[in-house]
Amino acid sequence: MTSDPHAFDHEHADALARLHHHYQSMPPVAAMDVTVAGYDGHRLRLHAPLSTHVNDKGCAFGGSLASMMTLASWGLVSLHVEEAGLEAEVFVADSQIRYLAPLFADLDVEAELAPDSAWPGFIATLRERGRARIGLIARAKLPDGGIATEFTARYVAIAKPRAAGAMSR
Repeated sequence: MTSDPHAFDHEHADALARLHHHYQSMPPVAAMDVTVAGYDGHRLRLHAPLSTHVNDKGCAFGGSLASMMTLASWGLVSLHVEEAGLEAEVFVADSQIRYLAPLFADLDVEAELAPDSAWPGFIATLRERGRARIGLIARAKLPDGGIATEFTARYVAIAKPRAAGAMSR
């Protein structure tokens, strides 16, 4: 990956276009003015302008930060499920948020796998059982590189039923 934080691997361009379209198909998300800012196969970055998410104190609204981190983590799981050639619905199972500092800048959020989780095991379990869960971490960054907000969550993927006569991969 290039050092440009808003770049993404062109190998993933089609998947990211589908993800962006999916985000825009949800009216509350479309109103958030969320864009995919980068993806390197391991981390998904989303961006939204502060002007759309400003609160009465002039900083980012806590609910917007929570939504952005939920969306980034959901998107990362969805991208890995698609990359594995599987079809599944992805849901957030539970999450925790720590607000560490007010954010007086655009919302830049990055989601990645939690240290105690692994994609191969998650995908294998989803293939075998039709259901799997995985831990993620997302962070909203301050302009100086510090962390404004940290989000930890577990996501669940549930395989979609295959059509009768469909071949398995």
